[in-house]
Amino acid sequence: MSMVDEPLYPIAVLIDELKNDDIQLRLNSIRKLSTIARALGEERTRKELIPFLSENNDDDDEVLLAMAEELGVFIPYVGGLEYAHVLLPPLETLCTVEETCVRDKAVESLCRIGSQMRETDLVDWFIPLVKRLAAGEWFTARVSACGLFHIAYPSASEMLKAELRTIYSHLCQDDMPMVRRSASTNLGKFAATVEPAHLKTEIMQIFEDLTQDDQDSVRLLAVEGCAALGKLLEPQDCIAHILPVIVIFSQDKSWRVRYMVANQLYELCEAVGPEPTKTDLVPAYVRLLRDNEAEVRIAAAGKVTKFSRILSPELAVQHILPCVKELSSDSSQHVRSALASVIMGMAPVLGKDSTIDQLLPIFLSLLKDEFPDVRLNIISKLDQVNQVIGIDLLSQSLLPAIVELAEDRHWRVRLAIIEYIPLLASQLGVGFFDDKLGALCMQWLQDKVYSIREAAANNLKRLAEEFGPDWAMQHIVPQVLEMVNNPHYLYRMTILSAISLLAPVMGSEITCSKLLPVVVTLAKDRVANIRFNVAKVLQSFIPIVDQSVMEKTVRPCLVELAEDPDVDVRYFSKQALEAIDQVMMST
Repeated sequence: MSMVDEPLYPIAVLIDELKNDDIQLRLNSIRKLSTIARALGEERTRKELIPFLSENNDDDDEVLLAMAEELGVFIPYVGGLEYAHVLLPPLETLCTVEETCVRDKAVESLCRIGSQMRETDLVDWFIPLVKRLAAGEWFTARVSACGLFHIAYPSASEMLKAELRTIYSHLCQDDMPMVRRSASTNLGKFAATVEPAHLKTEIMQIFEDLTQDDQDSVRLLAVEGCAALGKLLEPQDCIAHILPVIVIFSQDKSWRVRYMVANQLYELCEAVGPEPTKTDLVPAYVRLLRDNEAEVRIAAAGKVTKFSRILSPELAVQHILPCVKELSSDSSQHVRSALASVIMGMAPVLGKDSTIDQLLPIFLSLLKDEFPDVRLNIISKLDQVNQVIGIDLLSQSLLPAIVELAEDRHWRVRLAIIEYIPLLASQLGVGFFDDKLGALCMQWLQDKVYSIREAAANNLKRLAEEFGPDWAMQHIVPQVLEMVNNPHYLYRMTILSAISLLAPVMGSEITCSKLLPVVVTLAKDRVANIRFNVAKVLQSFIPIVDQSVMEKTVRPCLVELAEDPDVDVRYFSKQALEAIDQVMMST
């Protein structure tokens, strides 16, 4: 075969693979469509490859999904924007398949291509495609059509625009709930392209019909439309048309619709503005916080802080705090957990006095909750309260609870406390830390759970960075080195890990005088896991210790370990020796 033909050979293989029985080969070939197109050239791609793909639409969903994705970025391979319309037929076919993710990807690709097409081409090719899909016999085509109107509408003539609005209105009243759902989902995007005069009349009429749909799955999607349309309307129109709908939705018979309102409430408040929020939406929100469905209360509880920020502190104390107190002892642990994840953010909103009087008791009750996630969520946000009430009060009221949680039976709670300790230490200061929390940090090094021991070693490093090497030399290093003789090898491993993490923070002098001798002693440990970890730690010491110490202490120890009967010990020792040799050569 000549040199000229060689690059075309793999292309021939890829084209053959498009027809192969093996799905993996077809998938591989589809993902390389751009390579095939480059090899074929723009004209042959338009005349041969694209028609082939248009016919090849009864493949596996995975292959069709990949095809829909590839075609979205195919404009350069068919000759640029002038020929973008040749990509529409295969994507139109993909818009009618049964698999939802394939249709969604085809719509996404059509939107991408349509947003780049010239206006005349949109009128000649794209708008007829939208009309064909919208009139499709099978519901999948009509579902897909709903997602394309916002691309087609702006470039249409006045007559075509009127026709498109009518077609969309019919889709919103389609017999199939799936089509109405799609129309409801895409209404906000379509409305954003419609002129204000038609927005207030036709689009609002469509919206009102959707809000009264008998299917809750359509109504709950209309909730999202409230926020989207609210941003497009004038404030007075928003209050007239959107606000009543939100209030009605907050009392909807379907909990899924109420859940959606609770989830979207902050965005809905932004849509209607501060005054209507205070008068109309506060009662609606209070109802949702006291809803009889736990799912709705979870969604509403998660928005407590965001909602309180819109209100004045007085209104928040008067209306929201009573509900928060009720939720803190809710029968559902998931409601309490959702509340715990955001309640700390209320402290800056309410101010110092209300936080101390009203919120602090709620924090403390949640900190003692039987469900670990609730306790975790409170711990992780403590700094927000500290900024409001100050460290003295925080330490008096919350520290006993923190100490209790440090010994919690759930290891994830202990882990969260450890990860929070450096932040707590920086807020409490060194003196307070030594008195109350120092012993705990050492205790965690001997926890039964590996993740806790690992986090405890990291914690010591972060504390040494926070308070400095002198403090660490006095308060951490001696206690760590004392534990090196622990009879259990797993705890000795943790100490090795702590030493390797502390060494870079402590610097060369302390590493050589205090840490290195202990590591060298452990090289004689009876457990092979300890010995090969010694080799790893010694390798990590290379950038820290002086050259003389390396030659006098580190190298002899590694040479001895390189003769160890255990294969892993020999392997890691040789790796460390090679690292030393590399350093010596470079210097």
